[in-house]
Amino acid sequence: MKSVWILADDRMGNVNQLLGVAEALGLPCVRKDIRYTSLVRLPNCLRGRTLAGLDAPSRKSIAAPFPDVVLSAGRRSYPVARHIKAQSGGKTRIVHLMNPGRCGFREADLIVLPAHDAYRGAARNVMVVTGTPHRMTAEKIKASRKKWMPVFADYPHPRVSLIVGGATKDRPFTPAMARDLALGVQALNPASVLATTSRRTPPAVVACLKEHLPQPFFLHRFGDTGENPYFGLLSCADIIVVTGDSMSMCSECCAAGVPVFVFAPPAMTGTKHRRFHADLYARGLAAPLGAPAVRPKAALNPAADIAARIATLLRRKP
Repeated sequence: MKSVWILADDRMGNVNQLLGVAEALGLPCVRKDIRYTSLVRLPNCLRGRTLAGLDAPSRKSIAAPFPDVVLSAGRRSYPVARHIKAQSGGKTRIVHLMNPGRCGFREADLIVLPAHDAYRGAARNVMVVTGTPHRMTAEKIKASRKKWMPVFADYPHPRVSLIVGGATKDRPFTPAMARDLALGVQALNPASVLATTSRRTPPAVVACLKEHLPQPFFLHRFGDTGENPYFGLLSCADIIVVTGDSMSMCSECCAAGVPVFVFAPPAMTGTKHRRFHADLYARGLAAPLGAPAVRPKAALNPAADIAARIATLLRRKP
């Protein structure tokens, strides 16, 4: 049977995407947790096909026997994937999520780029997908619904699940935006609201939502005790409203099979985010908050599409 390694670094967003692809692939998988040193700041052209930039325990873990497939994501892990392929004599296939940069671009067997990156090339090893790979499958939604429905039994239908992100490096999330978000949820005339926040949600935003969300509502704040109900909110919703600052959250919401609204005021989002949202709207996967609802014809599951492409790669000789 074919084997798979995941290069799991310190960016959980990258790791969750890799886990989604690995789970969809359904092959034996080994997670290689890698940690970096200051040398990781060097350009990939200088790091080349080496383990430069990894700490000693990480270097030690990257050893033969090498896998049939190595899954990597982000610029920093790509030289490690190249090293593995070189050490395997070219037998290991590299599947890399996101643009690794120009150096060694052709060495990857498959590079998966999001459509919002607006890739204009024609390389044969590039696959373009809508959104980001995630772990929300139909099976997981069904299991999560069974688990969480009793918890939310007292919250009447129609339920709106509200998934709240927060401020990013260049974009604020202000109380005024939070008030507009709450009013947008009110306009959907929900019988109840199930809401959760993230580590990036400012306290002032949380306070504003508590003041303006329609009753009855359930609110889980990031850091609250108990299990995070995020997947429960996605699986038990009749309608989902998600803030547009996180492409991963939006992608996961579009896997739930219910109408999704995206709250994305211009001050909250950059060019790539706006391209991403426009792609979701054009494909009938979501609608902007305030627009008519769209009933999705299919769930967004790029991980399954990537896994199918990898399966095709594995049927070919290296």
